[in-house]
Amino acid sequence: MVVHQKPTSDRLLRSIPLTAAIIGPLMSAAPLLAAPQLEEITVTATLQAEDGRRSAVTVFGRPFIDDRSAQHIEDLLSAAPNVNVASGASRGRFFQIRGIGERSQFVEPVNASVALLLDGIDLTGIGGVATTWDLQQVEVLRGPQGTLFGANALAGLINLQSTPTDSEQDLHLEAGVESYGGRRMGLALGGELTPQWSGRLALQHYKSDGFFDNQWLGASDTNKRDELTGRASLSYSNDRQRLEIGVYRFDIDNGYDAFSLDNTRDTLSDQPGRDRAQTDAARLRWDWSGDLHYTLQLSHAESDTEYSYDEDWSYVGIAPGWEYSSFDQYRRDRTMSSLEGRIQRDTSSGSWVVGTYLRNEKESLRRDYTYLDGPFTSDLSIETAALFGQFTADLTQTFSAYVGARLEYRGSDYNDINNVDERFSDTLWSGRVGLEWTPNARNDVYLSVSRGVRGGGVNANLLASINALPDDVGNDFTSLGVFDAESLINTELGWRWKNAEGTLSSDVTVFSMRRRDQQAKSSLVIPRPDGSTAFIDYTNNAARGSSDGLEWQLAWAATDALTLQASLGLLDAHFDSYVTVDGDDLAGRDQPHAPKTMSQLGVNWRPLASWQLGLDITTMGDFYFSDRHDTKSPSRTLFNSFIAWQGQTWGLRLWGRNLTDEDTFARGFGSFGNDPRKEYAVEPYYQYGEPRVVGLTATYKL
Repeated sequence: MVVHQKPTSDRLLRSIPLTAAIIGPLMSAAPLLAAPQLEEITVTATLQAEDGRRSAVTVFGRPFIDDRSAQHIEDLLSAAPNVNVASGASRGRFFQIRGIGERSQFVEPVNASVALLLDGIDLTGIGGVATTWDLQQVEVLRGPQGTLFGANALAGLINLQSTPTDSEQDLHLEAGVESYGGRRMGLALGGELTPQWSGRLALQHYKSDGFFDNQWLGASDTNKRDELTGRASLSYSNDRQRLEIGVYRFDIDNGYDAFSLDNTRDTLSDQPGRDRAQTDAARLRWDWSGDLHYTLQLSHAESDTEYSYDEDWSYVGIAPGWEYSSFDQYRRDRTMSSLEGRIQRDTSSGSWVVGTYLRNEKESLRRDYTYLDGPFTSDLSIETAALFGQFTADLTQTFSAYVGARLEYRGSDYNDINNVDERFSDTLWSGRVGLEWTPNARNDVYLSVSRGVRGGGVNANLLASINALPDDVGNDFTSLGVFDAESLINTELGWRWKNAEGTLSSDVTVFSMRRRDQQAKSSLVIPRPDGSTAFIDYTNNAARGSSDGLEWQLAWAATDALTLQASLGLLDAHFDSYVTVDGDDLAGRDQPHAPKTMSQLGVNWRPLASWQLGLDITTMGDFYFSDRHDTKSPSRTLFNSFIAWQGQTWGLRLWGRNLTDEDTFARGFGSFGNDPRKEYAVEPYYQYGEPRVVGLTATYKL
């Protein structure tokens, strides 16, 4: 399995000659070495089978997940070119691809830019449940995936694929301990039940104290992790059809106490928060094959989440006369049901697929906040209906052309306790067109142009403020209560190559993305009847942006004992035009969470049949946390490693992440002061990322 990632700022240019000097001779020597062929990877999140080779995609298979001892996909994504994660919670649950993606959510409903799927079930917006136990692979598709998934995939899509029921009969037990009180226990059992029926059951419980100590409460687990993952599936298959049933349970009961007034891992909160997500999901999928191939999937998911925190990050008495004490809690209940049907056919001159998609989504929010007279409540319902299709034509033996499109209707209904009652709708279209050239079995080149979209939304806070104003004042701003959809055009050139022996492969993508009607934060100054003014943030289509770059991934099976994987991401994601809420012109400035360079280099060595050693190095350049201040995350270089022994049934793995204990940051602020001891002087605040973590895992496989 091969993975890919990225180098740090100007250090990157100095590292390329050295890397070439090391890898170049090795690559030229490859034909002389006895080496196994690289494993062929199938991308499942596609409309047509060919899409996996004409898209920018990184696939993390089970071996790489185990090499990193990854509990959550946040432990993997640093190895995907031009992919970043934002936290502000116990886990990284907001994703950015090529500089595009959300970084937080509070009161306002959010339309996601990066979709998250689990076996076809939409989990977008609840990334905290993206645990990795018994996943077969994680697929990261970069660039707009509108034809495949619609308006929630403006920047890309992350697809989690569970281990199928008809994998080889096995029993897998796992137990492990790690730094900071970490411990995990897991069970996976599956295989053939009868010649036509197969089943699988997977359970895991993971706990950790987290990486912060609350000095005021004398506790080390206020940012704890307590995560239960459960999956059960059953399948029936015969010569023509396959039926799959799957049920899922995620019970994430984590703490949230991650910000310190002193910018350390020692917090002072007297009311630590929670980051909780309880999700139950199910799916039913039917496939039938003949001259035509039919696919039908019904999915349902219910999620109850809580996100809460001590807003003052301190205790009563820290600075009498200056201090304040405040607690903020957001509880969301979300229900999502979807039905997708596809019809596909392969012909001698090409292939085609057409389909329909229906989704009903409901979300209820209750906010309890110290400074509110009572709870704030809101309800949002979204109805989605889409038609989509894609056609591939074989023009010659080596050239093919493809075109796909999706037409989507989204109707939204929002209301809240502040008498905001807003109904709005979008009719959106997305699509892709491209050429593919396959001159021989070793080379594959594609050129594509795709269009992605992101739905519009409602400015609930602005509308609530307008409702409290006289009509002759509020009517001037009513049109700003709803903001429009944004769109993106992505042009992409990709080249995949492998050597004749199948031991060396390279995947290069060059892309250019242009965003139009980009949704961005702005503000209004509204006069009140008493002569005072109200400053109100809202979202409008005030910006335009660009993302240009390169992504390269390499896999090399040098010998039976030695394999290498590497990746590189170069990115220039900036605003073409944007004036902030404070009147600052940010044209030309980098987009938030968009490091210019990322890289990964991994080496696995098997000196003996039962022993394996691995070293994985990832780098990331610095980046802005937000477009509203200048606080940055510094560049970083992280070292991960493992030593594993695998017997016939038993195995042991000693592993470590961030071995040099480098300080990394998962979230940052810089536009306010929160320390009463400094009279609330404006200064930067950081949420620390994972420190050095070392663990030992034992496995039993039968």
